[in-house]
Amino acid sequence: MTPVAVRSYRPSDHSSGRRLWSELTAQRDRMYGDAPDDGGAGFEEYLTRLDLGGLWVADHADDGVIGLVGLIMRGRAGEVEPVVVTATHRHKGVGRRLLSHVAQEAKKRNMLSLTISPASRNVDAIRSLHAAGYDVVSSIELTMDLDRHSHEWQQDGLELHELQFRS
Repeated sequence: MTPVAVRSYRPSDHSSGRRLWSELTAQRDRMYGDAPDDGGAGFEEYLTRLDLGGLWVADHADDGVIGLVGLIMRGRAGEVEPVVVTATHRHKGVGRRLLSHVAQEAKKRNMLSLTISPASRNVDAIRSLHAAGYDVVSSIELTMDLDRHSHEWQQDGLELHELQFRS
């Protein structure tokens, strides 16, 4: 197995970060049937966030930057956003290493908790996050679909407090 190092983001990682951001948003767009995103332009806005507490990359010895994780500061709590691993390197432990690294960084800063908000349809991500220790449901965001014909919502979503939700 080729070594992967998790390190701080550098300006020279910009094009890789933008590519990963584009992959992440394209996957979300496909999942929800949305029009294609901006090709990674959202990464530019993300980098200007005043509450951005850190950004780290997974650097593969042969393939370069293959993953990205960020930490948004919320007082003594933090939000992990984004976490993305390029498609060809998923299911190989890279995401778990990124999540472990951001948790270590949060502990160094004496933070009390980390949250992450995966798309409700992204079952692979939810399973991976649960395995990485994200096992407390701390908030719920509900959506009212005003144009039911433009989205293919999954009917077998989630049961919570004896209520059925689509995802």
